[in-house]
Amino acid sequence: MNAKNTDFGTFAQDVMLGLNSNPKTLPSKYFYDAKGDKLFQQIMALPEYYLTRKEYEILEGQHRQILAEIVSLQKPFNLVELGAGDGMKTKILLRYLTDRKIEFTYYPVDFSGSVLVELEESLAEEFPTLEVHPIQDTYRDSLKKQVWEDGKPNLILFMGANLGNFGVEEAKNIIDHLRVGTKKGDLVLIGFDLKKDPQTILNAYHDEQGVTREFNLNLLDRINRELDADFDRDSFVHWPIYNPVSGECRSYLVSQKAQTVTIGALNQTFYFEAFESIFTEISKKYSLSEISHLAALGGFEVMGNFVDSEGYFADVLWVKK
Repeated sequence: MNAKNTDFGTFAQDVMLGLNSNPKTLPSKYFYDAKGDKLFQQIMALPEYYLTRKEYEILEGQHRQILAEIVSLQKPFNLVELGAGDGMKTKILLRYLTDRKIEFTYYPVDFSGSVLVELEESLAEEFPTLEVHPIQDTYRDSLKKQVWEDGKPNLILFMGANLGNFGVEEAKNIIDHLRVGTKKGDLVLIGFDLKKDPQTILNAYHDEQGVTREFNLNLLDRINRELDADFDRDSFVHWPIYNPVSGECRSYLVSQKAQTVTIGALNQTFYFEAFESIFTEISKKYSLSEISHLAALGGFEVMGNFVDSEGYFADVLWVKK
């Protein structure tokens, strides 16, 4: 699987649309090429980036309770993971299920082909008997196609606060896709970063080592490399902001000077005014009441809120009504 080759047309189109819009924007999903995947793994290990540690704590300490509902059915089931990544946290669940010899099939879904290849290789080594069917696709399209649907119960994993990477309306749209992509009785486990001290949140996206900055700037490097562009990455500064009312942490790349960028693959030139920004990413934080409201909108019922010891993060189990 090669994300670069398969996604060139869509990538070029999305870059063209984003840089022609006002204000300029670039989709955060394109952070994740081979280099971006490695950078994000570094981010997850940063002291400021609490999200991964907190969710790991939840899964490590509460996996039995989280999986109790699907296990109690005593039937083979499908474990579908939207945005599987490197599978580090998911392996806690996989290990518990395989150790108990529970019959299930794992469908990791990710937009990045390179990360799926690595995941499949590591799973073959660690869980040689596990049936794995990787799916390179977006959240929405995978939920439309439902290639895993065979009448068995489904547990959909949507962890890592991935839903927070969408604005409110888009998040509702994703939940709507979850509604359409599940049947009555199916379970969904969704990770939410909870509202907390604004400085704690901001630090997570503005680390002292500058890895998050590099992660954002790698998007310009990718456009340079894959679309024959001439972005001067050193003339852009990474700038995150957090709004405690909306719960949205937004990241921008801000042009430090007036400049012109040419993208050869688009045969187009883009002008940046001094201090003009490119919006690159959103990470929304939720309250538990907002999560309940979101579940109800999608026709789901909250079965349990699994929260870490500091109340920073929640993995919430929903059931389709």
